[in-house]
Amino acid sequence: MNHHRFFKPENMVEEIRDTCRETDQPVPETPGQVARCVFDSLAFSYRQAVEAMEALFGETYHAIHVIGGGSQNEVLNQLIADATGKTVIAGPVEATAIGNLAVQRMARGDIGSLEEARRIIRKSFSLKTYAPRKE
Repeated sequence: MNHHRFFKPENMVEEIRDTCRETDQPVPETPGQVARCVFDSLAFSYRQAVEAMEALFGETYHAIHVIGGGSQNEVLNQLIADATGKTVIAGPVEATAIGNLAVQRMARGDIGSLEEARRIIRKSFSLKTYAPRKE
């Protein structure tokens, strides 16, 4: 949930539990239950964002690219795929540095276009794909 109460609470776990109580949801007790609550909430936020973008632009997207550190979280990436019904392509982990390097190479003329840069990156780094599970 993208609610202001989660931006900088004194105790995040208690804030999550209080919110669950107030909204008649199961209250997570163990660290694992808290983590799952957070992951489910993040996956739902992805779904809301994708649905909003599709409505705004009148397009259907078939994949979500998760880059940076979050691309290493297999549980979260699978939950995103399941919640959105979209394929999740995870990686590369060091996307910021790689993108910076690609732009510098484009500026020098070593790489001719954004499409070429993307092709080089896809060939150079391992990506993991998560398909939505049918339940």
